[in-house]
Amino acid sequence: MRSYQELLDFIEEENVEFIRLAYFDVFGNQKNIAIMAGELERAMRYGISIDGSAIAGFDADIRSDLFLRPDPSTLAIVPWRPTDGRVCRMLCDIYYPDGTLYEQDTRKILKDAVRAAAEAGVDIKFGSEMEFYVFCRDEDGKVTDRPIDQAGYMDVEPLDGGENLRRDICYALVEMGITPESSHHERGPGQMEIDFRYSDPVTAADNTSAVKWAIRSICASGGYYADFSPKPLRGKPGSGMHLNISVHNRRKEDKEDHTKAFMAGILNRIREITLFLNPFEDSYERFGKMEAPRYVSWAIQNRSQLIRIPADPSGNKRIELRSPDSGANPYLAFALLIYAGLEGIGQGMEPPAPMDVNLYKADKTVTDKLEKLPEIREDAARLSMESGFVRRHVPAACLEAYIDEKEI
Repeated sequence: MRSYQELLDFIEEENVEFIRLAYFDVFGNQKNIAIMAGELERAMRYGISIDGSAIAGFDADIRSDLFLRPDPSTLAIVPWRPTDGRVCRMLCDIYYPDGTLYEQDTRKILKDAVRAAAEAGVDIKFGSEMEFYVFCRDEDGKVTDRPIDQAGYMDVEPLDGGENLRRDICYALVEMGITPESSHHERGPGQMEIDFRYSDPVTAADNTSAVKWAIRSICASGGYYADFSPKPLRGKPGSGMHLNISVHNRRKEDKEDHTKAFMAGILNRIREITLFLNPFEDSYERFGKMEAPRYVSWAIQNRSQLIRIPADPSGNKRIELRSPDSGANPYLAFALLIYAGLEGIGQGMEPPAPMDVNLYKADKTVTDKLEKLPEIREDAARLSMESGFVRRHVPAACLEAYIDEKEI
């Protein structure tokens, strides 16, 4: 969608009556305000007012009037809502009354990082792998700790009780303009995974946020509960959000492969930014168990590492970062990873030697030489608070919100 007239034509053709203007707090939680279709022109021209002081991490107590202006490129039908008087969703940029962009908006922070990458001569692509659990509800609709099934990795029906749910989710995402690459049952009982092809960072973050919303909504309509927390069941696999990242040269004359320098930058800053990739206390219970990393290391293919370079017969090269979980705000997480990678490229960093061992079984003589990811949230918060890198790229109020466990 490019023009206002195109938006009007689409809304009329699709019988849209309600438009959800969506945005995110600093933790990546989706918020929205609904308007009737007839209010779209006002929203596009002037914006729709919200109370910024009521939004987590926005630090807008004094200048609390903020305005949402819809991004036309993000228009999508909400397929699980009624077809008579349809609902669509548009993501919004956030502005002050004078028309300047609101600096606490993490979507803006990511856009700034993308511009910095372009100025450095590289394009970055992200693709997420979303893991989550599906739990049953009781007859009163309350969430239980009973998974939808007792299936295991890539099982099929009838063991896999989530096959139809995943099908419905994928159909809905396609209607929203998001194409899943694959879906399957994961290792834990009731644990699912849906993977997505790579795209530019802002689109990838938009899609990651939309996917979580769609999964939760469709599971709820079927009488289930989708849980994206990192460790919902003790003694069972945790849920991560593995990120596939690729680096592409924007300048034809630049023939150098910057992948390893970008990876070296991430390895160099990973401990300082872990708080934003793994914001919950339970996030740290996942590390070092059942294919979740513990050490700052990398290797080819090896799934016991923090970063691995997957095999790809097509010849395309990417890195897979295995520490993040779905509690992360994708806009902020992607931005910090971009800035860390650009630092690696700019300083010509070299990664350490690859660790071609299974770190879950390795002797202490091997693992004692490696840096660890923070073992508890308190350590991660301290590292972020002391980091000049984090303070350069994360607004102070946003950082303070993450440090405060009561906020998160």
